[in-house]
Amino acid sequence: MFLPPKNEAAVEETRAAEQARREAYSRIELWVTDAIPADYRRGAIVSVQEVVCGDPSCSPIDTAIAILFESGGKGMFGIPLEAKEVSKEVILELLPTPEVLGAWFRGEDAEWPPMDDMDDDDDDDERPQLRFKVGDRVVCRVGPDPVTGWAPGKVIMLWYREPSWPPNSWAPYKIELDDGRNIFAPGDVDQIIRLA
Repeated sequence: MFLPPKNEAAVEETRAAEQARREAYSRIELWVTDAIPADYRRGAIVSVQEVVCGDPSCSPIDTAIAILFESGGKGMFGIPLEAKEVSKEVILELLPTPEVLGAWFRGEDAEWPPMDDMDDDDDDDERPQLRFKVGDRVVCRVGPDPVTGWAPGKVIMLWYREPSWPPNSWAPYKIELDDGRNIFAPGDVDQIIRLA
């Protein structure tokens, strides 16, 4: 049986991409571990992996971060970016609060991000402040390429949710792209949505 020769450049490119991914995972694990309060850090194990989203209305790749505590508690949170794009600043911005980390440490259920009051329209004052308002022109991350994976549109709804989503799950924005598609931004950070 004849096998065509492997493209050496493609093999090397794949190898380099995998190495960069592993290095990004290691950086994120270190940053998260360092950010965990000292009372909970001892024996904590941080695990990072990328999750590909097949839904065209979500971030193409999320970085999932699991924290397993020596006490037996655990928790998980996600960042809607590829691991190589995650910075220490993004980690510190999206890391669960010390109260949530403490609950996870004790083996208690604690929701992150907290969305308890999002289904009551009268509680607008309790919602986190968003950077954009309905009608603002924005550009949104719609593809994996950090340069070409952006599309322009306008914000059409704040605190969007799909009926099929679990209770207390919300996206900060629903956006109508200029090409007619409706998408949502799973986070309110520049790496996902920014002013046009």
